[in-house]
Amino acid sequence: MRPNGEAQPRFLTTRWTVMGSAGDASCRDRAWEHFCLSYWYPVYAFIRRRGTPADEAADLTQGFFAKLIEQDWLAKVERRDTRFSTLLITVLKNHLAKRHHYDSALKRGGGETPLSLEMARAENWFGAEPVTPETPESLFEKRWALAVMDAALGRLREECETAGKAALFAALSPFLSREPSPGDYDEAAARLGIHPKSVAVGVHRLRADYRAMVREEVAAGLNNRRMVDEEMTALAQALGL
Repeated sequence: MRPNGEAQPRFLTTRWTVMGSAGDASCRDRAWEHFCLSYWYPVYAFIRRRGTPADEAADLTQGFFAKLIEQDWLAKVERRDTRFSTLLITVLKNHLAKRHHYDSALKRGGGETPLSLEMARAENWFGAEPVTPETPESLFEKRWALAVMDAALGRLREECETAGKAALFAALSPFLSREPSPGDYDEAAARLGIHPKSVAVGVHRLRADYRAMVREEVAAGLNNRRMVDEEMTALAQALGL
C-alpha cells in the first residue's frame, strides 16, 4: 500500500506527467505526443465556442500546441500552483489575445506542430454537441475532464494489451462505468473461460488500475497530494459526479 492508503497500481507506465529536465529526448517526445493527442479537442472546441470559424480554429489549435512545444511548456507544469486546466486555459486565452502574431506565423509556415492532430474529425465532434447556454470556460472544464478519463482509459487498454490481457480488458472494461446486471459476470466468465468469481476479482483490479491512472493523469506530475486531491474534486464536479 502507498503511504496515503491508496493501492499501488499494477501498471506503472508514465506519459506526459514526467517532463522534468532530466528526461531523455525520446521520453519527452512521447510525453508531448500523449499530451497533444489526448487534449487538443477541448482547446479546439473552446476556440470554436468563442465564435471562431472552423478552419481558423484548426489553425489556431495547431499553432497553440506548436507554441507550447517550442517553449517546452510541459516541463514547467510540475511546479504549478494552480489546477492544470485553469493554467492551460489561461495560457490559451493569452495565445488567442495575440492571435494576429500567430496568424502571421502560420502563414509563414512556422505554426505547425509536428504531431498529427485529428482536425478532420474535429468539426464532426463539435457539430454533434448539444446547444447549451454554458460559457466556453465551463464547457472547457467538462471537455477537459472527459479527455482525462479517455486518456486514462486508453493507457489502461494499452497496458492490458501489452501484458497479453486484451481479451480480459475487452470483456471487463464495460464494468468500469456501470455495475453488472444479473448474469453479466457469468457471460463474461464464459467468454474468458474462467470462474464468475474471478471475473468479480478482475473487475475490482481493473477499476483500481483505472482510478490510479486517472489520478496520475490529472496530477500531471504533481507530488503535492492536496493539490492532486483538488484536481480530482474538480474533475468529479465537471463530470457531475
